Amino acid sequence: MELSDVSYADVVVVGRVANYTLILDPEARRRHQELLAKTSGKFHEILKKQSGFMSDYARFDIVVEEVLRGTAPDRLTVTWDNSSFGEPKDMPPGPFLIALRKADTPQPPMRGAAATILPTPEPASLTVLQAPCSGAFLFESTSSTADEIREILQPSPERAP
Repeated sequence: MELSDVSYADVVVVGRVANYTLILDPEARRRHQELLAKTSGKFHEILKKQSGFMSDYARFDIVVEEVLRGTAPDRLTVTWDNSSFGEPKDMPPGPFLIALRKADTPQPPMRGAAATILPTPEPASLTVLQAPCSGAFLFESTSSTADEIREILQPSPERAP
């Protein structure tokens, strides 16, 4: 993970997670069931173990305690499309430092050899910043990584002439 990728964030907040929900893609599951019905043997056994799909994502609210970049209301609903690693089934409340981007702004460059990048599932919502093939910008607010991100976001002191 390149912490400097936080520069791609439109909004960075510290807040608590509420109403965390996994949004499961029903069409992917339907196609998966159809494929399972047509296969057998080892391939069938492998397919049977699959539980998550790249098109699944999480939606949650952030109860904002502090805004470090951009503007944010006291509470906002965001998405997290963690296609590289899958979203966790549940999420502790935090607090977390979370960097977010708008669907129509550039995302960080790919951090792995190859990636499949799906469109943002809810384009009207902010989404957790995450470079393809890298970790999400979602850290415990008291972690050393969160401290490093705070330092990156600090404006550089102006030099006296």
